[in-house]
Amino acid sequence: MARGSLNKVMIIGRLGQDPELKYTPQGSAVCTVSIATDEGYKDQSGNMVERTEWHRVVMWRKLAEIAGQYLRKGSLVYVEGKLSTRSYDKEGQKHYSTEIVADQMTMLGGKGDGSGSGNQSYDAPAQSKPAANQGKQQEDTPPAFDIPDTDFNDDDLPF
Repeated sequence: MARGSLNKVMIIGRLGQDPELKYTPQGSAVCTVSIATDEGYKDQSGNMVERTEWHRVVMWRKLAEIAGQYLRKGSLVYVEGKLSTRSYDKEGQKHYSTEIVADQMTMLGGKGDGSGSGNQSYDAPAQSKPAANQGKQQEDTPPAFDIPDTDFNDDDLPF
């Protein structure tokens, strides 16, 4: 990771449709879900306006299999991961797709909402390193940064 760089996404929302679980030719599970998050704000007239944002989320391997087995349309879920943008050609035109690649998922809610009973948290399995590099694992870990707590006002933000 480059110093001063961070790519982290955390969302809580509901699935807009059932998960789509597939397998690559190499046998890796990949699950795609569409998660809606809502936000409300007041317009210039003082009326409350609701806005829904849709997020495409991709999960791999064991996390994908768990999502495919337990999540359903309407399930409330917490997802943590990173943003990834990929490009592809369609009919000679270049298109871009931005998605969240999940590395952690927690099913929220209780019985009756389609997400099981209570909160269930799952992490994507860590990538295994070859045995020759196991001794160097501590050396390769980036140092932790202490970020001081800062008080700021929303009026200080440039947007």
